[in-house]
Amino acid sequence: MALKKYKPITAGTRWRIGNAYVEVTTDSPEKTLVEKVKATGGRNAQGRRAMRYIGGGHKKMYRVVDFKRNKKNIPATVVSIEYDPNRSAFIALLNYADGEKRYIIAPQGLQVAATVMSGDDIAPELGNALQMKFMPLGTNVHNIEMQPGQGGKLVRSAGTSAQLTNKEEKYAVLKMPSGELRKVLINCYATVGVVSNSDHNLQSMGKAGRNRWKGIRPRNRGVAMNPVDHPMGGGEGKASGGQPRSRNGQYSRGLKTRTKGKGTDKFIIQRKNGKKLSQ
Repeated sequence: MALKKYKPITAGTRWRIGNAYVEVTTDSPEKTLVEKVKATGGRNAQGRRAMRYIGGGHKKMYRVVDFKRNKKNIPATVVSIEYDPNRSAFIALLNYADGEKRYIIAPQGLQVAATVMSGDDIAPELGNALQMKFMPLGTNVHNIEMQPGQGGKLVRSAGTSAQLTNKEEKYAVLKMPSGELRKVLINCYATVGVVSNSDHNLQSMGKAGRNRWKGIRPRNRGVAMNPVDHPMGGGEGKASGGQPRSRNGQYSRGLKTRTKGKGTDKFIIQRKNGKKLSQ
């Protein structure tokens, strides 16, 4: 991925670092694979505000992405690499040999006119989806299923990948992007490669208006509120709010939010902080 630094000809471009979109090959999506998205403005079914700091933004369409990759042993040709406003990664439009078209999350390095497949007896090459028991150790994967046939749930953000580090009888051991070592059923599907748009986190909006185009409204600091509005509010002058916490009092630093004794704890071998769990 390439970034584009803008000349400071206006206040908004002085600090802007944008995406050059050199991988993107078209600016119009496949009409048969888009659906309408209704903007909520953060309101629930009763019309009451359930989420703050949401509203406005540019209209966008939802691209139907194939996370299951359940079209087995049918070769597909990459028609285009496209921008998706609903996710940080780019998506690739596939044209299957039987005429069907589908979107997938585009891995880094996937080119137009390349051929990809999914199935059990295929090579673990870039963009191919297969069960992890057929992959060699050290393979970088993304769009990983947690249950067979469920569709990819893990590692779908821009620039991320998990590494296949070990295989056991029923499980594959993956090193997640966070550094966590985790067991996943070995007959789950995953896609080979690293997710595209790896420099997504290095972009700079440059001005507040760009966030408004994304539907993000201004966010008030808790320390600037009154005590009735936030646990960190109140005080004389620019008083700090003490221990950083959310509006409902939950600490933002050091508090473990994972449920104790969760059923899937047995699948976690090592935490992202390097602490090993007792199996």
